[in-house]
Amino acid sequence: MSVRQGRPFLSIPGPTNVPDEVLAAMHRPAIDIYAGELVGYTNSCLSDLKTVFRTTGKTYIYAANGHGAWEAALTNVLSRGDKVLVLESGLFAFIWGEMAKILGIDVEVLHRDQSRAVDPAAVEQRLKDDTGAQIKAVMVVQIDTASGCINDIAAIRAAIDAAGHDALFMVDAIASLGCVPYEMDEWGVDVTVTGAQKGLMMPPGLSFVAAGPKAKQAHKSADLITHYWDWTFREGEVHYQKYCGTPPEHMLFGLRKALDMLLEEGLEHAWERHRILAGTVRSAIEVWSGGGALGFNITEPDERANSTTTIHTGDIDPSALLNYCTEKCGVTVGIAIGPLEGSAFRIAHMGYCNAPMVLGTLGVVETGLKATGIAHGSGGIQAAVDYLAGEVRAD
Repeated sequence: MSVRQGRPFLSIPGPTNVPDEVLAAMHRPAIDIYAGELVGYTNSCLSDLKTVFRTTGKTYIYAANGHGAWEAALTNVLSRGDKVLVLESGLFAFIWGEMAKILGIDVEVLHRDQSRAVDPAAVEQRLKDDTGAQIKAVMVVQIDTASGCINDIAAIRAAIDAAGHDALFMVDAIASLGCVPYEMDEWGVDVTVTGAQKGLMMPPGLSFVAAGPKAKQAHKSADLITHYWDWTFREGEVHYQKYCGTPPEHMLFGLRKALDMLLEEGLEHAWERHRILAGTVRSAIEVWSGGGALGFNITEPDERANSTTTIHTGDIDPSALLNYCTEKCGVTVGIAIGPLEGSAFRIAHMGYCNAPMVLGTLGVVETGLKATGIAHGSGGIQAAVDYLAGEVRAD
């Protein structure tokens, strides 16, 4: 017997739920790609992306997933043989570094335990030790969806400055933009990348890069530039150059609507919504962890992300729990990836997400814990409700 009939819940950290309004905006005929309405879509989206990135720099749209944005960022500012410092805090900065290796870049990883965020002091010391200024860029992920951590981008920028180092600062905001505070210009970030399918509430298929003045200067001498990713070509006068070919029309229709929805809510309000929903999830996990089997993967509370949470299960394989949630109740909870595979699961609370979605997911997970016999503290759902009621007052 199952009770899954009805609208399914997708509670994985990407792709996330797409609003019906965005899907409806995409459901229309194709239009001219050279002039008229579509040019307006492009110009308005590029402009509003600056607002979301909080930058006055240049923005670019790619028909690609987040890995495409990674490659665009690398190839536009670096040259073969350049050295970069990758700040590990989970899985994704490391993978970004692996991409850089394939491109002929010398990659050094500043390793960090899977349960902690990047240590800015360690970054400062490593850059101070680089007396020959061999490191050309520092690469980091703001939120790593594998480990569930958030890195303090402003503090890392301060560490780079304290070391007196001139490296480019490159940040992956794929799982954070639109979900948590991000201030590209204020924090001194030179290149930011993000994707459509998380906080921007879109289907996968678009990615975005924002480039500041220092990155644009580095672009002039980069020798990894290829035609498709090239910022210079994409700044050409002809509309199709913005996409290096046929624009992804229907994705742009959806993006326009998604940006409208995000900006109508207000970035600060979206950040606060994500903070409250994350706190609701963490309240339940705190109680569940009292049973001894479960716990937060990220050990320090202020290093836990507000867009996704990774729950460690130790020696217990969570596959039976996840199967129960999906097959019996219609809620898809995230599997663990990378080094945590088979010993953790993930609950996403990002993008198009509200209180009923979060409480419903938590209720099914707690039901699944009981049904599959995984030891857990009782009362997690009550703790979540109490937290939410305290944050969202009636007056």
